[in-house]
Amino acid sequence: MFDALSDRLRKTLGALTGHGRVSEADVDAAMREVRLALLEADVNFKVVKDFVARVRERATGAEILESLSAGQQVVKIVNEELVALLSAGDRTFHLTGNPAVIVLVGLQGSGKTTTAAKLARHLHKQGRRPLLVAADPYRPAAADQLETLGKSLDIPVYRAPTGTDVLAIAKGGFDAARKQVRDTIILDTAGRLTVDTVLMKEIADLSAAVKASETLLVVDAMTGQEAVNVAEAFHAAVPVTGLVLTKIDGDARGGAALSISAVTGLPVKFLGTGEKTDALEPFHPDRLAGRILGMGDVMTLIERAQENYDEKAAAKMAEKLKKNSFTLEDMLDQMEQVRKMGPMGQILEMIPGMGGMAKQAQESVDRGDLRRVEAIIRSMTPVERREPNILNGARRRRIAQGSGTRLQDVNQLIKQFGELQKMMKQMTGGRLGRRLPGMIK
Repeated sequence: MFDALSDRLRKTLGALTGHGRVSEADVDAAMREVRLALLEADVNFKVVKDFVARVRERATGAEILESLSAGQQVVKIVNEELVALLSAGDRTFHLTGNPAVIVLVGLQGSGKTTTAAKLARHLHKQGRRPLLVAADPYRPAAADQLETLGKSLDIPVYRAPTGTDVLAIAKGGFDAARKQVRDTIILDTAGRLTVDTVLMKEIADLSAAVKASETLLVVDAMTGQEAVNVAEAFHAAVPVTGLVLTKIDGDARGGAALSISAVTGLPVKFLGTGEKTDALEPFHPDRLAGRILGMGDVMTLIERAQENYDEKAAAKMAEKLKKNSFTLEDMLDQMEQVRKMGPMGQILEMIPGMGGMAKQAQESVDRGDLRRVEAIIRSMTPVERREPNILNGARRRRIAQGSGTRLQDVNQLIKQFGELQKMMKQMTGGRLGRRLPGMIK
């Protein structure tokens, strides 16, 4: 979502860090570019105006302009102000009461039902026992979808007979939660195509009746400034405690994500980063700012790796690297592990200094380059994967035919793997080789 904005900001701020001292004119020129970048990303005009004014005021101080590392300090100021812009409100996720009640509200199509399932999975991983409640009495399809998602996660779903009113559904959900000893209820409420008074009254009455610890507004980040308007309307009529921004992995310009908290005063509490039920992240302003400015997001990368990577497999891989016995079979395993962590572009954005390569890497994945590599390796026999040096011309032609690729593709992969093995041999023979024994538990 932030590709265009990130590219523009990295280029602008990179020009400042290219030399030591900077003048006030340099700062002004950079701020003009920052202003244009934010406006083109569909960030609210007033938010942009205030943001640029704050950065300029701090960046043109005497202690900054006279510094030999002025450019780097300006980048630091932009980062700090971007974090401040994203940090509105109380971002603590409150789970009070037994059971704790979370009400999800929003317009139709914003991703409420999927978000309910994602949130249930997130809480289950934290040791909670959630119950999903289909609190949309108007759309049976919504309850069907929630039931399907609940079954896939092995999380129970309560649904009432068609025609049951919302408050009766909530009461039934409470009864079901007590019988099943569930400590958290997630209510997936009805949406509308547009904001209307009937919807607002229904949600306000429900929230008051169930004494919700969180009433989260689910907003589609792809709708741009309309998302900000929707958030303002809901905030004015309903006791919303926070926001969930969905479709943050889309190709919209991202302005809503940067504007919405500053305009409404509501904190963003979660980001929906994909369609799968594991694609929900607690919102950290400093991490998102780091990704936008190309500084990476190492903490989220570590968390994803810990969530998806098997510790025993990691120790086994370290041992293989130490002994320089890394094979094509291991390469295939590593590709599968990385795929579990999310889209390649997202992963590279989290590595400091690699943000500029994220778009190119994702395009490579979208073209099917990794699938092609996987098909080639899977078309090899187990012996060929472990000993690629036995791959003569006849074997390579057979592999190309079996994988639906060209002989050149097979030759290129084997060549690249050979270069990778040489690089690993050099690394394990040097500093990495001396450190590995202590790294393997």
